[in-house]
Parts: sequence; C-alpha cells; structure tokens
Amino acid sequence: MAQKGKMPGRWADEKKTIKAVQVAFDVGEEVQLLIRREALERGINPPDRVRQILGLPTTTKPQRPRLSISLSDADFRILAEKFNTGEEDRLSIRQIAAEKLIAHLENRKSES
Repeated sequence: MAQKGKMPGRWADEKKTIKAVQVAFDVGEEVQLLIRREALERGINPPDRVRQILGLPTTTKPQRPRLSISLSDADFRILAEKFNTGEEDRLSIRQIAAEKLIAHLENRKSES
C-alpha cells in the first residue's frame, strides 16, 4: 500500500507527461506549408520539425508511414455503399480505401 501523499513510481512519470501543454502558433499558411514540407522531406511529423527549429529535443522513434482521418458511422455507411461492402466490415472498407489512395498516387505519376 502506498504511503499517504506518495504516488507510485509509474504514476509519477505519467504526471510529468500530463503537465505538457499543447501550444498552437498562428503563423500563417505559408509558414505552415513550409514546415509541413520540411517535415515530410525529413520523414518526421510537423510538431517534431517545429521542435527542431526551436532547438528543443525530439523523440527518435521512427514515424510509422501512415495517414489517418476520423470516420463517423455515416462516413463508414457512405464508403460501404461506394465500395459495395457491408458497413460493419470496417477492415474491408479500410483496405479498399488504402487501395484507392495508392491508385491516386499511381494516377498522379502517370499524369506527370
């Protein structure tokens, strides 16, 4: 049993993490695009690029190469209808959506 007022070690570490504050910068579209482009070129995420520019430490964990969006139940219904799958078959919907994104890239390459 933990002593009164004493926090278990793993919770103390989490408390440090909780104290981080998210900060948004209103810097204009041109600056945002430049930072995003630089991050992409370096294979890092934009917040890490901002930290580099500001001289702050960054994590060295490799970024997983993925895109993410939030989909509502209505979005899944729309995609299920478009992809001719059941709306409950979310794995198939995700796979077909990924294939469409890859096909988009291939189409862009052939247009160039």
